[in-house]
Amino acid sequence: MIAIFSDTHSRRSHELEGEALTAAREAETIIHAGDFTSETALDAFQDECDRLFAVHGNADEPAVCDRLPTARVVEAAGVRFAVTHRQDGGETGLAMFGRSREADVVVFGHSHRPTVVETDDATLLNPGSHADPRGNRPGFATLEERDDGALEGAIREPDGTLIESLEIRSA
Repeated sequence: MIAIFSDTHSRRSHELEGEALTAAREAETIIHAGDFTSETALDAFQDECDRLFAVHGNADEPAVCDRLPTARVVEAAGVRFAVTHRQDGGETGLAMFGRSREADVVVFGHSHRPTVVETDDATLLNPGSHADPRGNRPGFATLEERDDGALEGAIREPDGTLIESLEIRSA
């Protein structure tokens, strides 16, 4: 399983609970699209997750920014993920970011709004914020490999309530 998070915005912990915490503990790969806010939150995530691939966001303190890149590429389950916190230019800018990295999926954060958008270039996936939804539904995403090689997934609230289902096929 791949678990995807963003926008933790915490000064004290990872703020994971319910199915979000279970996913973080059980996933083979964890992707985080930034805004842990504090080193304490980043360290708490790293304590829960064996394979955390994260970027920093615009609200991260300097010590977090020093430890994490602005963007990265992660390959998992035969799919290429381009990860950023925020990209200027909206959906077009995100799609171009993904194309420049030959990505199947662009994982991003910043808006705190759980979102899946299919473009000609890549699937754009914002898991939302599991801890600080700011008027949106709290969210995180999980993806699991099917027998046919595609990834089947969902964005869920931390209590497990389904927000949106998705399917990803590598190019």
